[in-house]
Amino acid sequence: MHSSASNPLYRLGSRNLSVYSLLAVFTLWPYLALANGTAGQLGTGQSDFGGVGIMQTPTARMHPLGEMSVSLSRTEPYRRYNVFFQPTEWLEGGFRYVEVENRRGGELFDRNLDKGFDAKFRLLEETRYWPQFAVGARDIGGTTLFGAEYFVASKRWYDFDFSAGFGWGYLGNAGDITSPLGWLSDRFDERSSSSGSDGGEFNTGQFFSGPAAFFGGIEYQTPWNPLVLQLEYEGNDYANEPQNNNQTQESRFNAGARLAISDNTELHAGWQRGNTAMAGITFNLNLAGLSQVKDDPRPIALGAEPQADWAAVSQVLSDNAGMQIARISRRGDSITVTAQPERFRSLAQSEGRANRILHAQADASIDSFRFDWQERGLPLRTSVHNREHFVQAATSSDLEYTHRYGIYAHAGLKNSAGETLYEAPSQRFSWQLSPQIDQNFGGPDGFLYRLKAVLNAEYQTDPNGWFSGSLAWTLLDNLDDYEYIADSDLPRVRTFIGEYLSESSFGVEHLQYTRTAKLSDNVYAMGYGGLLEMMYAGVGTELLYRPFDAPWALGADVNWVRQRAFDQRFDLRDYSTWTGHLNAYVETGVEDILAKVSVGRYLAGDVGATLDFSREFESGVRIGAWGTWTDAGDDFGEGSFDKGLYLAIPLDAFFTFSSRDRATLRWQPLTRDGGARLNRQYELYDLTQERQMGRYWEEYNRMWR
Repeated sequence: MHSSASNPLYRLGSRNLSVYSLLAVFTLWPYLALANGTAGQLGTGQSDFGGVGIMQTPTARMHPLGEMSVSLSRTEPYRRYNVFFQPTEWLEGGFRYVEVENRRGGELFDRNLDKGFDAKFRLLEETRYWPQFAVGARDIGGTTLFGAEYFVASKRWYDFDFSAGFGWGYLGNAGDITSPLGWLSDRFDERSSSSGSDGGEFNTGQFFSGPAAFFGGIEYQTPWNPLVLQLEYEGNDYANEPQNNNQTQESRFNAGARLAISDNTELHAGWQRGNTAMAGITFNLNLAGLSQVKDDPRPIALGAEPQADWAAVSQVLSDNAGMQIARISRRGDSITVTAQPERFRSLAQSEGRANRILHAQADASIDSFRFDWQERGLPLRTSVHNREHFVQAATSSDLEYTHRYGIYAHAGLKNSAGETLYEAPSQRFSWQLSPQIDQNFGGPDGFLYRLKAVLNAEYQTDPNGWFSGSLAWTLLDNLDDYEYIADSDLPRVRTFIGEYLSESSFGVEHLQYTRTAKLSDNVYAMGYGGLLEMMYAGVGTELLYRPFDAPWALGADVNWVRQRAFDQRFDLRDYSTWTGHLNAYVETGVEDILAKVSVGRYLAGDVGATLDFSREFESGVRIGAWGTWTDAGDDFGEGSFDKGLYLAIPLDAFFTFSSRDRATLRWQPLTRDGGARLNRQYELYDLTQERQMGRYWEEYNRMWR
C-alpha cells in the first residue's frame, strides 16, 4: 500500500506499468464488467455533480459494491468532471472538478477549476414498507463554493423510483424553511461563509446550518429498457451562486433522460432551470468483479512423466507454478520447496500446480509436500499438503474437502534442512526496458503527462540483498504547462517538482542497495541506501512487528535524506533532514477495511500524522483514501492538511496471463511541502502480506468454485 506519495506526477505501478498496460486498461474497460453493468437501470444514474442521483439532486440510492463511475456533464456555465466509488455497501464517496466557464482562474490560469470531495452514507435500507434513507455532504474540505448537506429518502414502486429530501447550502439556497436544526443550537441558525480562496479546510461551521429547501424527483423505467426518464424539483434558486455568478431560473423543475448505449456507458441530457440544456456521459466499472479469462499453461497431468533431475523440476515449478525456487530438499517422508511467489496472486493455486509436479517426481515413500514461502529472503509462512488427500481431490472434485482438511499452515518450523535436492544460485541479474507514463489529472494546470523510456535493472547479491535502479529518458511531455506552485513558508521539499521535471530529459530515478533480515519469529528488518527517489538520496531503516495471522502490525522507519540536484544525476543540494514514522496497521474486520496510522516527522520538518483507510475487493483491486495533518499551521500553505485517493488494480484483472503486479493510480489535488513523505521503493508491510492466513483461504475457496 503506497498511499501518500507527494509527487504530482504519480507513477502508475507498484512495480512497473508500461504504456501497453495503461492502454489495455482503457481498451478492455467496456468488456470487463459487461455482464454486471448498471447503465440504464432504475436508481443507478449519476447526478450532474457525480454520485447516484437524478440531475441536480442526490437520491438515497447506492451503486453495487465496488462500482466506480466516471462522468462528465455540462450545464452552462458549469462543466463537471466526476469520479465516484462505492467502497462499501453503505458508503459512496468521490471527487469532482467544476470548471466555471465564464470566470477566469486568477492571474496564472485561464481555467477556473474548483475541486471538491463528497460522501454519502446509507442510514436505512429499503424494505417493503420503508424507504431507503441516506445522509450526505457535497464539496467537503475545499473552498466549499458548492458545499451542501442533505437528508434524502428513496422508495421504488414498480417502474418508478421516488426520492424526496431537504438540503442546506447549495442544495438549499431557495430557503423554503428556516434552519431545521436551530432548536438544537444557535450554531445552526446561520450558515458561515465558504472557505474562499484558501481552501483545503473543513469548515464545520457550515454543516447542516442555515436555511434549507426541499427537493425530490421521480425516475421512470420506460418499456424500452435502455431509456430512463427523469423529473426533479431542486432546492437551489441560483440567486446566490459562487463567485457572484448568479443565473436566471425560470423553474425549479428539471426534466431529463438517461440512455444506456452499453451495459457500462450511458448518455444523459435534460432541460434545467426552465431555460438551460444539460448533457453528459457516464462510464461505470465494477472494481469488485474485475476478471479476465486466463491463458496460462495448463497444470500438468497427475500421471505425467518425471523430470530428468531436480534442476529440471525447479524449472517446471517456475514455468508452470509461478515460483522462484531457492531450494528443494527432502527430510524424512516430506519434500520441502523454498520459494518466492512470482506469478499467481493465490498461493493455493501455485501450491496446487506444484503438488502435481512433485507427485510425478517423488517416490512412493513421500507422503507430504511442504512449501516454505519467502519474499526477498524473508521467511513468511509454511504450507503442508497431505499427498494422498491431494491426489484424491485432484481425481474427484467431490473429494475436495479431504484435501482442504489435509492442509495446514504455520509461521514456519525450526528444524534441520534435510537433504538438499536442488539449490538455486544466490546471485541473479534482471533488467527491463519499457515505455512508461507519469500523469497528473485535474490539478490547476490541467492534465499533465510525461511519456518516457525506463530501464529498470536489479542485481541480487544473495537472498536478502539486492541493488536496484532505474534510468528514465523523456520521450514526450507537456510539462511546460506546469506553472502552479502551492504557497508555503516551509522548506521547499516537494514544490521544486517543476525544476526536477524540466531540468533534464534523462535522469537516474533511483539507485539503491537494500537488505532484509528476520530478527525473530515476528520481527522483520530492512535497511537501504543510495538515490532513494527522484528528489532525495540518503539512508534508512525499517522495522516491522507482524505476528503470524494477526490482524495488526506495528512498524517504524527512520531516514536521513539529502535533496538531489535538479538534473537527477549524482550531485546533491544543501538541504538535508531526518524523517521517519511510527506505523500501525489494523485489519478492522469491518467491510474488509485496512486502517493505517503513521505518526512522525515529514520532509519539511513538520510533525504530524497520516490516516489511511483502504479496502481490497475479491478481485484484488484496492481502493483507499488518506489525509495528513501536521503542526505546520499557517506555514502549511493552501489548506491546513493534505489528502488524496488511490486505486491499485492487479494487472491480472486485465490480461490473459496471471500476474502479481499492480497498477497504482493516485490523485492528490495539490503538491504541497507540508506533510510530504519520502517515496520509499519497498515497504515491509507489502513484502510480508502472505503472513495473513485469511488471504490464503479466501483464494483457496475461489480456486475451487
